[in-house]
Amino acid sequence: MSDDRNMQQNVIAFLANPSTHGVDHVTRIDTHAAHVFLAGHRALKIKQAVKYPFLDYSTLERRKNACEQELAINRPFAPQIYRGVVAITREPTGTLAVDGAGEPVEWAVDMIRFDETQTLDHLAANAPVGPALAVQIADLIASAHETAPVAVTEPWLRSIPAIIAGNTAAFRAAKLFPEDAIDHLDQASNAALARLRPLLEQRGNAGFVRRCHGDLHLANIVLIENEPVIFDAIEFDAQIASIDVLYDLAFVLMDLLHAGSTAAANSLLNRYLAQTPDANSDSLAILPLLMSMRAAIRANVTLARLARVDDRDGAIRRMASGYFDLACRLIAPAPPRLVAIGGLSGTGKSVLARGLADSLAPPPGAIVLRSDTTRKKLFGIEETDRLPESAYRPGHSNAVYQALTRNAERILRQGRSVIVDAVYAREDERRAIARMARSMDVPFAGLFLVADLDIRIARIAGRSGDASDATPAVARQQQSYDLAGLDWNIVDSSGTPDDTLTRSRSVLSRTGNADETAIAKAPAD
Repeated sequence: MSDDRNMQQNVIAFLANPSTHGVDHVTRIDTHAAHVFLAGHRALKIKQAVKYPFLDYSTLERRKNACEQELAINRPFAPQIYRGVVAITREPTGTLAVDGAGEPVEWAVDMIRFDETQTLDHLAANAPVGPALAVQIADLIASAHETAPVAVTEPWLRSIPAIIAGNTAAFRAAKLFPEDAIDHLDQASNAALARLRPLLEQRGNAGFVRRCHGDLHLANIVLIENEPVIFDAIEFDAQIASIDVLYDLAFVLMDLLHAGSTAAANSLLNRYLAQTPDANSDSLAILPLLMSMRAAIRANVTLARLARVDDRDGAIRRMASGYFDLACRLIAPAPPRLVAIGGLSGTGKSVLARGLADSLAPPPGAIVLRSDTTRKKLFGIEETDRLPESAYRPGHSNAVYQALTRNAERILRQGRSVIVDAVYAREDERRAIARMARSMDVPFAGLFLVADLDIRIARIAGRSGDASDATPAVARQQQSYDLAGLDWNIVDSSGTPDDTLTRSRSVLSRTGNADETAIAKAPAD
């Protein structure tokens, strides 16, 4: 392999030379398995002539196959980036050329260069990722998972103990983290795996193990013309990428949490569940383990950079410690709680639910259940399609509230907090959701938003593309509702969404673990 490496060094020098590309500057990026050369609007990526336990690029033929595999795997994710595979050739004159007529001495993936500052890791370092972008990313991932080929389950299940053991061994060898913290993470991870293995097997049997992207951290998502694009999927080993789809999703959720974009992580999870069969599965209990594993892997990958990069300022060690601490927190999730948000149409229930969701433990926050979308699902239509007035008759409304309570209970049993967003004008509806929480011994808080009719009508009139069918006429009709016996926290929502969010957070911090019979009303400021 020494001749191969010697030739590759010549190729590296050739591709790093600006004159090769007719540009003034070439940026070279080295990873453990590849060299990338950024020149003008073009990027060329060659595989390193290396052999690891998990990949073998030791021969020219293997590197060519790896390039072709990378193109085949990634072009469906990012056709606007991946152009083809080109040869680096030795011409009859002895010089090297890109896609020349001579003998191939190396192979490269030919890509369109994008703005490296637009990858999500860079964006998140400057400001939290916005919920709207998170929704776009969720749709991308959901679509990719829907079309991904179903894979055999057993190799994925066998890999989990090995991943946990590998992380633990690497942490011990690094001698950077406290031994008792390493022990706790290892023991808690193995205990969670033992408890959840039947569920993981069940998901595999149900087709949730698929050939996924496999490496969905923030650096592998980029904005191109303001649209998110996923790239650099794992191509060198189909088994590593043949995983539970929630393990694929767990990577980007975890990385958003690490970057401080908690609201985006929550929006992404809620949107993904709304777009996929996982919304109807009982599988959210596996998320803490999967996210913790992803954080631990990321800690170890970061530590591996110490062998290649000068870390005299300690930045790499701090990043690795951040991922390790996150892995420890995620594997020990706080118990869930239930928050119900009531109020007449136009009081801002849905906006408040989205604003509160990421602050409810465990991370990445609460699952939001909304009566408007639940009703549309019961009738089998898209959430922005309008229903006839007959769909709002008492019998149908009873079915909606019963479904909300059932779904909230199912999600709470999986260890996830829940926010339920519905009018809750009737006392029996409020009592039912609170009774369910009490039967499960889950902390409960009820918030009831109030605002003047003119404000509510103005908000309703300004809506577009929303699941609510409420009209100004509906708002006027609701003025006649009898709200006697309202024992939830009354929150003035006539101000800005931030005002309502601040008041609601104050109420939740005061109520703590109180149930609906012991909650004091919050005065409208």
